[in-house]
Amino acid sequence: MTPRVLIVAGSDSGGGAGIQADIRTVTMLGGHPMTAITAITAQNTLGVQGVHAVPADMVVAQMRSVIDDLGVDAVKIGMIGAPDTAEAVADVLEALPGVTVVFDPVMVATSGSVLADAATIAAFERLMRVATLVTPNLPEAAALGGVEAIRAHGPAVLLKGGHGEGRWIVDTLIAADGARRIWESERIETPHTHGTGCTLASAIAAGLARGLP
Repeated sequence: MTPRVLIVAGSDSGGGAGIQADIRTVTMLGGHPMTAITAITAQNTLGVQGVHAVPADMVVAQMRSVIDDLGVDAVKIGMIGAPDTAEAVADVLEALPGVTVVFDPVMVATSGSVLADAATIAAFERLMRVATLVTPNLPEAAALGGVEAIRAHGPAVLLKGGHGEGRWIVDTLIAADGARRIWESERIETPHTHGTGCTLASAIAAGLARGLP
């Protein structure tokens, strides 16, 4: 059966990140993308011009509509938009034991626009508890108290090193049992990095939905 991936994230009107990037990624990797949109944004290659959060009950309604009819093999969480939405999403996922959850704790867009306030970031704690894997970049990991603070909630952590300095980028996967794996790659000097975090998290969710480790 085609792997079913439920994406809980915001929309990007420019098509580079968010739901639009998630749908393309899951589709290209052979999965069936389903969505629960948490926020509507007005954004383009220059930045984010506006954000309109979708009410938490409507986010839950989208999730329940998909889960109750189509079923789900993996969940990818991106931009949440508001603390009550984080709590509501966690309520739904806590009732789905065994479903793989990839949580990309989106806080700031590549352009620098803030996409999560302090209250929303504080509410990420429950989402980390239901996550199988959390995929923060370096600033996001720091805002969440560091890798060990994230791991204390139970998930594996993929720490993305793109915000680091120097010629080489280092990504580190710390599994739930503490085992580590490192990837190193020479930095590509380019401004075309919008949506990379969304794409990576969705690709991992698509693989996990297929049964890959």
